[in-house]
Amino acid sequence: MEDEVDRLVAAWRRERPDLDVEPLEVLSRVSRLARHLDRARRIAFSEHNLEPWEFDVLTALRRAGTPYQLSPGQLLTQTLVTSGTMTNRIDRLAKKGLVERLPDPNDRRGVLVRLTAEGRDRADSALAGLLDQERAILAELSAGQRGELASLLRRLTAPFDNIPI
Repeated sequence: MEDEVDRLVAAWRRERPDLDVEPLEVLSRVSRLARHLDRARRIAFSEHNLEPWEFDVLTALRRAGTPYQLSPGQLLTQTLVTSGTMTNRIDRLAKKGLVERLPDPNDRRGVLVRLTAEGRDRADSALAGLLDQERAILAELSAGQRGELASLLRRLTAPFDNIPI
């Protein structure tokens, strides 16, 4: 089965036979797949009245386990945004009743961000919707192929994920 990347690579090989365009065969597909995944994420989240950034913050809190709370600094580390952006996001989620700010008992100046029951329900249902979308994207692969692909992608991404900030 031929895809758009096959056509793109063939055209470059014809036009620039002096270049090794092999990286395009993998990374152009990864890029195209990322766009399809982004579209699937937006569909899943919109069905639950969430923006992708809202899902990211809510699920970071949800993954923290009971009592589903983190400091703003911990949220920054998990979501890779600036402190000003995180403050704005927490404000907006609090206004929607999806999170609440609480005083940090271990730091008189600090706060903790806690997921509300509504926030937890919304995160859980959006995650279920996202997983349905992602299963559909991966449907052409066997369980073994999915495992092999996950392992290969981990090899590529791990060095980037382990760079000290």
